[in-house]
Amino acid sequence: MVNIKTDQLSYAYKTNNGVSVLKDVSLTIGAGEYVLLCGASGSGKSTLCKTFNGLIPHFYPGTMQGVVRIAGRSTGNQSVRDLFVQAGMVFQNPEAQLFNSTVEREIAFGLESLGIARSEIRNRIDLAASSTGLTPFIARNPHRLSGGEQQLTAIAAILAIDPDIIILDEPYANLDPVHVIQIREILRRIHRQGKTVIISEHRLTSTLPDVQRVVILDMGRIVSDGPPDKLLSKDALALGLELRTETDIQQLAYSYSDSPVVLSVENMYATTPNGFNLGNINFDLKKGECIALVGANGSGKTTLLKHLNGLYRPSSGRIAVCGQNTLKLKTSQLARYIGTAFQNPCSQFFKLTVEDEIKVGAEVLNCYDKAWLDELVNLFRLKPLLKRSPHRLSGGEKKRVAFAAAMATKPAILALDEPTAGQDGYFRKALGEFLIRLRRQGQAVLLITHDLAFASQNTSRWLVMSYGKLIADEVPCKLMADRNLMQQAGLAM
Repeated sequence: MVNIKTDQLSYAYKTNNGVSVLKDVSLTIGAGEYVLLCGASGSGKSTLCKTFNGLIPHFYPGTMQGVVRIAGRSTGNQSVRDLFVQAGMVFQNPEAQLFNSTVEREIAFGLESLGIARSEIRNRIDLAASSTGLTPFIARNPHRLSGGEQQLTAIAAILAIDPDIIILDEPYANLDPVHVIQIREILRRIHRQGKTVIISEHRLTSTLPDVQRVVILDMGRIVSDGPPDKLLSKDALALGLELRTETDIQQLAYSYSDSPVVLSVENMYATTPNGFNLGNINFDLKKGECIALVGANGSGKTTLLKHLNGLYRPSSGRIAVCGQNTLKLKTSQLARYIGTAFQNPCSQFFKLTVEDEIKVGAEVLNCYDKAWLDELVNLFRLKPLLKRSPHRLSGGEKKRVAFAAAMATKPAILALDEPTAGQDGYFRKALGEFLIRLRRQGQAVLLITHDLAFASQNTSRWLVMSYGKLIADEVPCKLMADRNLMQQAGLAM
């Protein structure tokens, strides 16, 4: 039985100057299949996913040719409500689909809109929260959760509706290893129950063992369609795919004993507005050093970053950037010293075009360097996107714009929150090479990441966080050999 069928599907967003994102896509997905969609950033994966649940053509203006059928009926001839119960989708940016005051209300919202009985709603909320590990967060505001916890909330809301087709766009991008394992098991379970599962993902080592079929997109076209073992070819990297695992360790061996300290955190304690506590944080970052801040979802990594760049202020202790106490500097002044690209790029975009977004910080801080910006544009493959709105890009493209904007001011410290989430193999390789060059020039880099493979190959130290505390500061190979510590930190695979 066929669940989804596209016939000569082409689509161009209204904001993309008539350039087609999908080109002549003909695809049939049978009921109960488990399918991986993959390809380079911007290859059309997210757009194709949006056609499966009717967001295209019902919500995204543009030009669509061809037809998409769900259970034999054209999506263009079905209501959004009809499609909602057939094909549930978890977006690449989960925060964009969360708008209720608590996790419980978020899970209940779709069920209530379908008129489901209250007792059944209660049962489904409890089951969805339990299966995703969200029971302790049921009364929390989803917008005050970590990116990974928001991802789990969005997944729970879809699972509660129980559609025949589950579509997930980059579900593992912001999850720690323990939660990746948890979600993989959930997806395997619902697939065994006969559901059709479609997953768009760059983390291939977390998906290939589970799926039955791999569809590869390149520049809007299907270039490969078959079983997972056919993907293991020499052409994979050329298509933006990467098959690296978290155990591929290439330990850096740099010494920074003679380098000056550019960031110092001493005995820092803090409490955020939502009551999260950071306790007794101590570490230094030196010129030319690249370190990683790692830990489970909700361990406090992004919260710590917001204290470093002045968005939050510590309750006690001292943070010094280039020798200056951050409490004596405005957030705008700190921006000159710490360039930050956050986990959700949309939260920091405010210009109408990519070009303006990249250069605005440098212009405001009087450090505009056209040659440097041109170099960043080339590195992050942004030239074709310069006149487009940053809000209308793919998740991977938005990340690259945020990185370029953060680097444009040539800050003493570059802080990247989940830099490889949603990025293809080409970008990961290019970013790693760029970080090497930056370190040689004296750039200090702080990475916040769940991507242990990238962190092990590109950083000299890991700061490990657990429940708001810094529990380890050591070279990656020693930390990864300590199974008890890795388990305590929620990093054990």
